[in-house]
Amino acid sequence: MNIGRYEVIRELGQGGMAIVYLAYDPNIKRQVAIKVLPKQFTFEPQFRARFQHEVEVVAKLENAAIVPVYDSGEHEDQPYIVMRYMPGGTLADRLGNGPIALTEIEPLFQRIGSALDYAHRSGVVHRDIKPGNILFDSQGEAFLSDFGIAKLTEANVAFTGTGSMVGTPAYMSPEQAIGKKNVDGRSDI
Repeated sequence: MNIGRYEVIRELGQGGMAIVYLAYDPNIKRQVAIKVLPKQFTFEPQFRARFQHEVEVVAKLENAAIVPVYDSGEHEDQPYIVMRYMPGGTLADRLGNGPIALTEIEPLFQRIGSALDYAHRSGVVHRDIKPGNILFDSQGEAFLSDFGIAKLTEANVAFTGTGSMVGTPAYMSPEQAIGKKNVDGRSDI
């Protein structure tokens, strides 16, 4: 199966809003991750807009600790985002193997904290900080990913209705849980 020019190798995972595949880019001969909007959402303007919003937000955020976007497009009416492949798994995977040593936690928090600080200074609130959105490369460096529900603090772009809750309930801030629209970087922290 292909998505655009990319040759799909296998599915990496699924979330509520996307399917992520490991793929091969034959033009530059490297593996990539491709995030695809599922077919059931392709004709919903709100979901398409949210997907496009993620592309634009991440493209704006050039930081060493944020998973970069390489490409985006549409294949058979399905929007997709091509990102750097992170073969080291997620923080959720690592936590599933037991506690993490304190000596590993400090550099992890500093790296992800610096990415969040950069995003906040750039006017972006992530709104879904959780172990599944912290990925590791082949050298074990942590990266922040999944800006699918990020909010631009200076924009009046609303992807949820008043009083709607967006995010992962177990990890969201109290202000998100009650559906407050005007959250800022403090909500990520």
